[in-house]
Amino acid sequence: MKKSLRATALAAALMAATSLTAFAEVVYHRGNTGDPETLDQHKTSTVYEAHILRDLYEGLVAHNAKGEIIPGVAESWSVSGDGTVYTFSLRENAKWSSGDPVVAGDFVYSLRRIMNPETGAKYANILYPVKNAEAVNTGDMPVEDLGVKALDDRTLEITLEAPTPYFIDLLGHQTGLPVHPATVEAHGTDFVKPENIVTNGPFTLVEFTPNAQLKATKNPFYHDADNVQIDTVIFYPTEDRGAALRRFQAGELHTNNDAPTEQVAFMKEELGPQFRVAPYLGNYYYALNHEDEALSNPDVRRALSMAIDREFLADEIWGGVMVPAYSFVPPGIGNYGEPAYADYKGLSLIDREDKAIELLQSAGFSPDNPLKLEIRYNTSENHKNTAVAIADMWKPLGVEVTMLNTDVASHYAHLRDRGDFDVARAGWIGDYSDPQNFLFMVESDNDGFNYARYNNPEYDALMDEAAKTVDLEKRAAILKQAETLFMRDLPFIPLMYFGSMNLVSDKVSGFEDNLQDIHPTRWMSISE
Repeated sequence: MKKSLRATALAAALMAATSLTAFAEVVYHRGNTGDPETLDQHKTSTVYEAHILRDLYEGLVAHNAKGEIIPGVAESWSVSGDGTVYTFSLRENAKWSSGDPVVAGDFVYSLRRIMNPETGAKYANILYPVKNAEAVNTGDMPVEDLGVKALDDRTLEITLEAPTPYFIDLLGHQTGLPVHPATVEAHGTDFVKPENIVTNGPFTLVEFTPNAQLKATKNPFYHDADNVQIDTVIFYPTEDRGAALRRFQAGELHTNNDAPTEQVAFMKEELGPQFRVAPYLGNYYYALNHEDEALSNPDVRRALSMAIDREFLADEIWGGVMVPAYSFVPPGIGNYGEPAYADYKGLSLIDREDKAIELLQSAGFSPDNPLKLEIRYNTSENHKNTAVAIADMWKPLGVEVTMLNTDVASHYAHLRDRGDFDVARAGWIGDYSDPQNFLFMVESDNDGFNYARYNNPEYDALMDEAAKTVDLEKRAAILKQAETLFMRDLPFIPLMYFGSMNLVSDKVSGFEDNLQDIHPTRWMSISE
């Protein structure tokens, strides 16, 4: 009898242990190349902020594992015959992490907030296709005149200025994510703090320690919570790609969204399929300050661009994970065709160097009277090596280069806040596959991204004309004219088209390579 009791107790203990193991917390340790400058979706602009915000919130639309647009809070939508009125039907079981239902009025509030000039949203113009959005954002109309309306709690109507082929894609950007109105009203800018935040996505924020980690846990009120297999996701800032690789090899990170290019050969051999390289819709470029006395000369800007050996940068500095860029709009983008390449694309490097020296000499610069420039870049061995290489390429022209390195948040804040600079490293990843998403950056009124302070009325007029053109073929031709001006005036020097690099543990499932490098935690699982 005693033996039987002991056996029964042991069996019960084993069952309990098995049960505990089965329900052990699943934690995803996720490397992310920078700390978020802000978690306010109406003030963000970077990719690493987007990775976090897509886990915390869900917009009218969302992304699947392949980066494709799928229904989000809106389970369906319809478009009027003239393409200007979108009617969204919201799902009944959409809820905030507080348990409040997500209603159409929340999106009205959120879209009005991002367009309200008092919010100071640097990326509000991504939603300018909405009727009266630009006028509201510039203070010429009250927010109540914005073309958004809640027909009832589950029906949202958005009216556009003109048919916009990529509007649904726009809503997939982080600026289209909603805020919880009551929380914003109660806490103001502090609504993003872990103790205050209310989210409607698969996860909700529980901890944020700058320069250390950001922790989010599964939102039990999320409409698809039963299919979310990660309990906790912890984002770690990994500006130091080499350190991130070591942490990945040690098993401290399940994934990291970049890798040290100087170790590409090593990673290919040692990590095999855990090192992922895929095409990426983006451009790595140098912004030139058009208000600088020397750089205001178009011949100087052209000379600097012509002398750069992009093939060397892509192959030797970046290990073959980048592609030389002679246009700002990447090839393969939707609604466009071939981009407007620089007219010197087909020239040999020697011929380009000779012409560049001639142009700088005509502008009064030479080794005896050097042009002195400072290159600013954010922390990364990759960016440093690129700057060093370009400085060496410019030296024969009579250009003396100094360098200034800051952390990523400080770097972009300096550029957005119109701080003084000569040449600054930057990169742009397309938010949607359309040339407008690249060319809009240097419109004269785009204070958030026109780092060059480029001001060309002809360029602005072409962008305005394209925005009103419904025919996609005619619109593409107009945008091509705008890019031709861009490549002539060079507010930015395109250097390389991006390729995405990811470190992905073989324990991770649901991580799929895609052109926009979007990987919501919602679709992933971790096996031990």
